[in-house]
Amino acid sequence: MIRNYRDLTRLEMEQVDREHTIVLIPLGALEQHGSQAPLGTDDIIAEAMSKELKKQLEAEDEDFPMLLFPVMPVGLSTEHRNFCGSITFRPDTYYHMLYDISVSLIHHGFKKLAFLICHGGNAPIVQVLSRELRSEFGISPFLLSSGAFSHPDVKATVSEGNIWDFHGGEMETSMVMAVDESLVKLEYSEPGIPKAFEHTKTLQPYGSVSIGWVSEDWKTAEGKPIGIGGDPRGATAEKGRIILETSAKVLVPGLKEIREWED
Repeated sequence: MIRNYRDLTRLEMEQVDREHTIVLIPLGALEQHGSQAPLGTDDIIAEAMSKELKKQLEAEDEDFPMLLFPVMPVGLSTEHRNFCGSITFRPDTYYHMLYDISVSLIHHGFKKLAFLICHGGNAPIVQVLSRELRSEFGISPFLLSSGAFSHPDVKATVSEGNIWDFHGGEMETSMVMAVDESLVKLEYSEPGIPKAFEHTKTLQPYGSVSIGWVSEDWKTAEGKPIGIGGDPRGATAEKGRIILETSAKVLVPGLKEIREWED
C-alpha cells in the first residue's frame, strides 16, 4: 500500500515494514520559471509525479510498499538567484538538510530511500549524498529523475522549431498546466535561447564540454536575460498530461526493481 508519510500516526508507522518499504522523497525547488510559469513549478511537478507514480504502481500492485515523503519545497537554485522570487540553499546547507532527514529515516529502520529529483540543480548534491549514505550506513539510496524529456513520446509534444526547450519552457509549462491551468500566464511568454553559445560547436550549456550555466545565459532574441530555455507558447494541459504519465511510466520498472533490491 502506498501512503503519505505525514498521514500516518506513530502507531501506524511502528507497524510499517521499514526494512523493505521504499521512502520516496520528492525534491522540488522555488525558483523563477519565466514570466508565464509559477515559482513553484518544480514543487507542482514533484507533487504531480508522486501522485502519478502512486496511480500507476497501484494499478499493477495494490500492496506496493512505499511511503510518499512530503515534497521538499526549496533546493539548490544558485543559477537562478538573480531573478526575482528565486530561493536557494547554499550547497552545504542543502546537503546537510537532506543528510539529516536521511539519518532520521535510517534511525527508524528504513533501508531504501528513493530521491525523486524534480529540479536538475539538486542532482549533484543528491549524487554525493547517496554515495555517502551508502558508504556510511550500508543502506540503499536511489536516484530517480522525474522528467523523461528524451523519451520519444515526450519529445513529440514539443512544437516544431522549439529546439532549445529546457528550464521553464514548453514542457515544464505544460506539466504545470496539466495540474492547474490557472497558474500559467501564457500571454506573458517569451522564448529563451543560450545566446552565448549560438556560435560555439562543442562548448554548450550542457553536454561533453560545458560550463556551470546561470539563468542570465538564457536570453531573448533581442538579448534580454529571460532565464528560460525554449518557447513556452505552445504549452497545453494535454501535452503536460502526456509528459507526466510518460515520465512516471519510465520510472515504474525501476521502482519495482528497487522493491526487490537487496544490498
